[in-house]
Amino acid sequence: MTVFILVSGMFTGPHVWHDTAARLTAAGSGVRTVPLGGLGGTPAAPGRVIDLESHVADVVAVIDSVLREAHAEAGPVPPAAHAEIVLVGHDYGIHPVLGAADRRAASIARIVYLDSGLPRDGVPALAAVADRQVREEVMRRSAGGGGAAAELPPPAREEWGLWGSVAGVPDAALDRLTESAVPQPLGTLLQPLSLTGALAPVPSTGVLCTAGGAGIALVQSRVDLGEPSLREWADPRMTFFELPTGHWPMLSCPDELARTLIGAAAGEGHRLTPANASGGPAHLRPFLLDVPAAPVERVAHVDLHLPSAPGPRPAVLFVHGGPVPAAVRPTPREWPGMTGYARYAAAQGVVGVTVDHRLHDVADYGRASADVAAAVDLVRSDPRVDADRIALWFFSGSGLMSTGWLAAPPAWLRCLAANYPVMAPLPGWGGVGSGLYPAEAVAHAGDLPVVLVRAGLESRGIAATVEEFLDSAERHGANVEVVDVPEGHHSFEAVDPTDASREAVHRAMRAVLGRLTA
Repeated sequence: MTVFILVSGMFTGPHVWHDTAARLTAAGSGVRTVPLGGLGGTPAAPGRVIDLESHVADVVAVIDSVLREAHAEAGPVPPAAHAEIVLVGHDYGIHPVLGAADRRAASIARIVYLDSGLPRDGVPALAAVADRQVREEVMRRSAGGGGAAAELPPPAREEWGLWGSVAGVPDAALDRLTESAVPQPLGTLLQPLSLTGALAPVPSTGVLCTAGGAGIALVQSRVDLGEPSLREWADPRMTFFELPTGHWPMLSCPDELARTLIGAAAGEGHRLTPANASGGPAHLRPFLLDVPAAPVERVAHVDLHLPSAPGPRPAVLFVHGGPVPAAVRPTPREWPGMTGYARYAAAQGVVGVTVDHRLHDVADYGRASADVAAAVDLVRSDPRVDADRIALWFFSGSGLMSTGWLAAPPAWLRCLAANYPVMAPLPGWGGVGSGLYPAEAVAHAGDLPVVLVRAGLESRGIAATVEEFLDSAERHGANVEVVDVPEGHHSFEAVDPTDASREAVHRAMRAVLGRLTA
């Protein structure tokens, strides 16, 4: 018999699992919900601090209880024949789940990461909190005299979006979530997770809630980048599911979540392709168009692909997406997609520019934006470039960096383009900092021509930011042309090299160069 042990996240307790647990029970599974100390469980004893190890012990206690029951029922038959334990950790809950699994690894059939991070040994849960201001608030409260015994107040109703997308959660359920929320003990966020490596052989499943921007394709792209810490994601023992909802699927779609958990327990789900497997990572696949090479000159962090026509010539600066790990080689300015666009521009008599910027984490948008601004200055100062005819072309996660250019477009900026862009901070992306919101900035774009290439099969979270941007652009009369790729995914140039994708690239390039050379 499969027994699901469900562990909730920040500020919440067993009550959030009510509907999902009922569906699992009706399907014939055993269910246990874990009341974590201070979050619906036993309060701390006088003089004791509730920390991560306290919560690990809470989960271990439930595991041991299930094993004792199985042993009592089995008699001389090994308990494992009667209890297949699946640990499910939502959000913060994955931290005590992993700590407990590490101590009872031989008894765990599978670990499910429910819209959570991938915690590491020696790293506290606070590191997984995306919002920089929240992290700083935790440190202030800890330093204010209470230390690890202090607490972080639960969010107000309108603040849950800081912790993840609330898409799909009914108003009544959000009201109940707010009313039942309790403070989070700081010790649970500050104490590092301690793992011995014992859980390495345990199969696992990631359930991605796509309204927050994450999806299997995005995870695959991160694996393709070769980041060592993500290699285990492509282990055949790890599977993935997507749910088209926000961060609280137990409240927004309990039926679908229950079915997904049952499938996960059975070993079902999508398996990722290891980096450098057949076909190679998407970002290193050939450009979908055959464009001639152009002379390339490297200056600092930019590469100029130079046309044969005499200068000064207009220029297009292509800004790669991210975050991209700092150790990735080749660097983005040398990726075939970036160089392909730059060569295309050069073949049309325009200087094509690729740039490396330091967007290695969602907290790096400030310095990455500064890198792009410095690249623009460098390009405009080059005597082979017409400084009064510049276009900026953003891709994917760099879309947020278009904010300042939209809010106050300089006269020399003749066009701004964006392919499958993130045009508003994704839920939980508090770490991007303030002032990065193209969907608001477009209200001030005036007559600046904007070309937006929209992937029809985009992830739900990113697609929502694009629609927010376009709605705002329409309300404020912005000059936006949309190039649709109905059957295109994110990074369609690499993953969907079809005739429709090629035509979309041609159309977008004609639109940008037409405004640039007019």
